[in-house]
Amino acid sequence: MTMRADFDLKDRVVVVTGALGKLGHGFCETLLHANARVAALDLPQAEPKPRFRDLERQFPGRLYFFPGDVCDRDSLEAAHDVIRSRLGCPAVLVNNAGIDQPPGKVTRTYRLEEIPAEICRGILEVNVLGVFLCTQVFLPSLRESKHGAIINIGSLYASVSPDVRFYDHLAQDPPFLKPPMYGASKAAVVNLTKYLAAHLGPCGIRVNALSPGGVAGGQDEQFIRKFCDRVPLGRMAKLKDLAGPLVFLASDASAYVTGIELRVDGGFTAW
Repeated sequence: MTMRADFDLKDRVVVVTGALGKLGHGFCETLLHANARVAALDLPQAEPKPRFRDLERQFPGRLYFFPGDVCDRDSLEAAHDVIRSRLGCPAVLVNNAGIDQPPGKVTRTYRLEEIPAEICRGILEVNVLGVFLCTQVFLPSLRESKHGAIINIGSLYASVSPDVRFYDHLAQDPPFLKPPMYGASKAAVVNLTKYLAAHLGPCGIRVNALSPGGVAGGQDEQFIRKFCDRVPLGRMAKLKDLAGPLVFLASDASAYVTGIELRVDGGFTAW
């Protein structure tokens, strides 16, 4: 077997949750180029954008959208059954669905002591419980596939706290705060990854976390400058920077890799 063949996902069914978001769309495109068949899972009310429809046309019969709520087990089980009947037995699960709060999209800010419990609860439910529920539902198929791999999407904020100085130029009162439960939830995802790796290793399923750094996507110039000054490589991530690491963790190229957090952050957490 050649090294290139190790990275080939030909005939493998990959489920991507949160597939219609920025990272999810990029993950779907990456996996399609690696020859996978992709089940794109997102909320029932989510509407595929034109760029998703373009991928459907570019890869006929290999990309389908399936409605599913990662916090609703019945919804996930229904999606699982349809995916199996249309695409085949899922071999790889990319737990990408999550809630974040970019500063440019915030309509109301809170002081630390005022953050509503329902906001905290919603982030934890999607970002942590959603990962676990998806794993539970797709686990039998991953076992059956003989190539089972789970990739949980973490964050650099699983390891470090957001620097409030990145946002102090924003004219908001109270000042913008990155949600405290975002980093807490991603730290939980990394720990859950290790737990699942230990428990699922004996049945041949690998479980790893992929933790991106800040991904460029319409942030304001002052934020970008401040952020990049903090990154040893001097820039924000591009979607293509996540492509190689994703395929590595999904494929046989990482056949002896489980229980790790692969940080793709340009060195942000190195100092």
